[in-house]
Amino acid sequence: MGFFDKLKKAFSFEPENEENEAEKVADKAEAETSDANYADSAEEASKSELVEKKAQPEPDQAGEKPHETDGENDSEQSASKDVLEEKTEEERYDKGLAKSRKGFGAKINALLANFRHVDEDFFDDLEETLIEADVGYETAMNISDELRDEVKLRNAKKKSDVSDAIIERLVNLYEESGKGEDNALHFAKQGPTVFLFVGVNGVGKTTTIGKLAHRYKEEGKKVLLAAGDTFRAGAIEQLAEWGRRVGVDVVKKPEQSDPAAVVYDAVVKAKQENYDILLVDTAGRLQNKVNLMKELDKIKRVITREVPDAPHEVLLALDATTGQNALTQAKQFKEVTDVTGIVLTKLDGTARGGIVLAIRNELKLPVKLVGLGEQMDDLRDFDPQEFVIGLFKGLVAKDR
Repeated sequence: MGFFDKLKKAFSFEPENEENEAEKVADKAEAETSDANYADSAEEASKSELVEKKAQPEPDQAGEKPHETDGENDSEQSASKDVLEEKTEEERYDKGLAKSRKGFGAKINALLANFRHVDEDFFDDLEETLIEADVGYETAMNISDELRDEVKLRNAKKKSDVSDAIIERLVNLYEESGKGEDNALHFAKQGPTVFLFVGVNGVGKTTTIGKLAHRYKEEGKKVLLAAGDTFRAGAIEQLAEWGRRVGVDVVKKPEQSDPAAVVYDAVVKAKQENYDILLVDTAGRLQNKVNLMKELDKIKRVITREVPDAPHEVLLALDATTGQNALTQAKQFKEVTDVTGIVLTKLDGTARGGIVLAIRNELKLPVKLVGLGEQMDDLRDFDPQEFVIGLFKGLVAKDR
């Protein structure tokens, strides 16, 4: 079952009574706008979140583990926890993508507001709409071209049919672009795992490192940070503050120091003191690509010399709120270093969630982490299916 089929199934409903009642419901659904669907979705998510919060125990501020039980109660508690975590992940994506979903829906609604029939003017407007939604120029052109035949083949005349055709093509293209994609983070089989973070200043790179350090520390891993951005004012202290906040060690040198020297000290310390994870911050002076390339190459050589199979990930942090600028940055960083994956930050604060479609279709780079909120645990592993449902929920006509 493809993503679009799962999307429709997730929001399908069974007729409650007689056929005439089903027809009334169908007519009503046809008349309602997507904005009404958003309101319904938001209300349902809010209720679900309230129930979820009531079901969860209050977090222990002292960091103590909850009281454990023995025997069958343990199994039941574990099973309940698994269900709870699964629901929470759905809700995180639903809430984190609410702004993007609403913005995307508003653009589709605006496109269909004056819809009379499918003609060349409609497809011109569609291309503009998709570009404005930050799905990328290439993606917008591809979708527009493919829909020309598909809409005619379906003989789509109603707004809901045309809207579904657009969303289905977007979802299918997104799924096709992700075939064979590796969204998982990779770790060392033995010795320290090294993640190298790249990206321009201000995209949330250091914050991502801090949140990831918190995650791994909570998992019981020994974590070390390396303050390799030695040129930006305040960058070293910013990472050091994250280290203090999370409770992990930070290797640093004075400003203007050689970044490779900082990373060397960090790798040696990680090896000698048996750290599990080393997270390396770097400078993001993309305006001087030659120097940046030399710097990143030197850092990678230092890492590989000490840990031959490292770095295990080179993660590019992109600010989702910058839309097409993020895509441009990704293309440029891909030219200067071997990026293995994308960290898409601030996804909850933008109506430009379509940028994930552009990254997948145009760059063929996997998104590995997404920022779905400001809380410490709102940095999540990227789940392609949850992303699709979170972005397009409420925009697809329900099965009837």
